[in-house]
Amino acid sequence: MRPDTPAENVDHPAEAARLERTAARYPEDAEALLLQAAAHLELAGDRPAATALYDRLLSSPDNLETPHLVRALKASNLWEYGHEAEARAIIDGVRAASPRDPAPWVIVAESLESHDELEAAQETFTEGVALLLTDVPEPPYSTHPLLFGRHRVRRMLGVSHDEWDTLADTLHSSSVSLDELHDPKRVWSLGSDNPAELEAEISRLRAELGAFREALSRPFPVAVLHWPEGELAELVGSYASLAEEYPSHEEHLATIEGSLRELAASGTPNLGIVTGTVPSYEAFAASEGASPGDVDLLPQYATTLAARGRAVVWPPQRGASCWCGSGDSYANCHGRTEA
Repeated sequence: MRPDTPAENVDHPAEAARLERTAARYPEDAEALLLQAAAHLELAGDRPAATALYDRLLSSPDNLETPHLVRALKASNLWEYGHEAEARAIIDGVRAASPRDPAPWVIVAESLESHDELEAAQETFTEGVALLLTDVPEPPYSTHPLLFGRHRVRRMLGVSHDEWDTLADTLHSSSVSLDELHDPKRVWSLGSDNPAELEAEISRLRAELGAFREALSRPFPVAVLHWPEGELAELVGSYASLAEEYPSHEEHLATIEGSLRELAASGTPNLGIVTGTVPSYEAFAASEGASPGDVDLLPQYATTLAARGRAVVWPPQRGASCWCGSGDSYANCHGRTEA
């Protein structure tokens, strides 16, 4: 959730204000945009203003997509400027709610960890892992930080590896092992006068930073635009110039899957799908001063939706429903080898 940009290169208050203005223009995306704005305010050191944005979201009459995430971020922020008791109460509430999203678990556990509550952090990571990964054949990418965070805290506590730690080791793809990255003695090497020790530590830090940047890059995929059947019929009915681009809904779906497979085969990472609606598209066209019938506007619309956090990862996780909305599993729908 935090922008990966050094403070000296960004005017964080100005960026937060820009995101708030964008949220007012696109209320359907206000939640994601205001969370980004709050992150910039935290980076600017204006934690009370960030809390005000979290409260604004939580008091909204609209149902939030990620209420537990908002509460977790609020708790983490509150603790950083002296509101420990309130933060602890919110963290307890998030844990009791048992969210199915891994992000709130990671945030509250890391908040506990950053304040030296290592036992509580380990318990929280373990609760999240047990809830989300028990009897799961292949851990989704979004759950990897749970496993890695748990491994880190247990390493700091000097606890022996268990099956979850072994799984974390298996999923970790860096050239530097998790045991090295999470070695509590690493900090001692930073004060060493031995060039070899310092060079080894720099290599480990680079590997860790590389993995972190890879994780941050995933929410902004190369996105392909998908129109549900009813929306596509309305779109083509209103803008005949798009009929050649979309001969039929069936062909549209086949083109999406084919395009994504070609991109994947070429090595393009972080692929995703964004779903369009006619009112949203018309509003976007108006904001660009363009005609909705302009075929060149479609990829710009897709990119904008992705930047606003509307993309879903392709391909879907094993056992997940197909992206097309059929209700069938992806493996039995567009994920079939012969599709």
